[in-house]
Amino acid sequence: MSVDGYIDDLTEERLTLSNAADLDRVDAVRATMDAIMVGANTIRRDDPSLLIKSRARRMDRISRGLPEDLVKVTVTGGGVLDPDSRFFTTGASPKLVYAGEETAEALAAELGAAATVIDMGSRVELPVLLADLAARGIRRLMVEGGGTVHTGFLSAGLVDELHLVVAPFLIGDPGAPRFTYPSVFPQTPKHPMRLAEVRKIGEVALLRYTMGPHD
Repeated sequence: MSVDGYIDDLTEERLTLSNAADLDRVDAVRATMDAIMVGANTIRRDDPSLLIKSRARRMDRISRGLPEDLVKVTVTGGGVLDPDSRFFTTGASPKLVYAGEETAEALAAELGAAATVIDMGSRVELPVLLADLAARGIRRLMVEGGGTVHTGFLSAGLVDELHLVVAPFLIGDPGAPRFTYPSVFPQTPKHPMRLAEVRKIGEVALLRYTMGPHD
């Protein structure tokens, strides 16, 4: 995020907040995961592939009996997703879409064989979503954003570790997407996160926090 807490600006072009070294670090973290998750708006705005970029890391996963690609996960309220998005068209592993009952049937028809749509009933509840992923063998989930998804996981206390990279500039536009949005968070001054690591990566700073019960 920027120093003032934004993860993008309002221009048409995707804002690059990080640098090559940190993006490679993110790729290394991805390679340790079972699945990766973004919100539907991130798919629409950024069209990410969410693949592991390093061939060496992909080959290492194969050598350890793991799939070359991560399972891709998204959640949608409105059910508006393009089956031609790179989320659906790249990578051989499953693509899972969690949606409410009002949109799940139509979305399944729209996406066809590109994804599995899971009907979550009247409301998508993140603990139920995580339980379903666990039942599918997902043990390590990387949540990449955007702000609505970050807010949901953090406010529900469902985060084990947070990697926050701060870029050396300000956005200053109150309409731009934020890292989180107003909510009630369990991480308060009385119950803070634990700072596990601070690392300078070029001109960005990595702050790695862990969460959970304090000793």
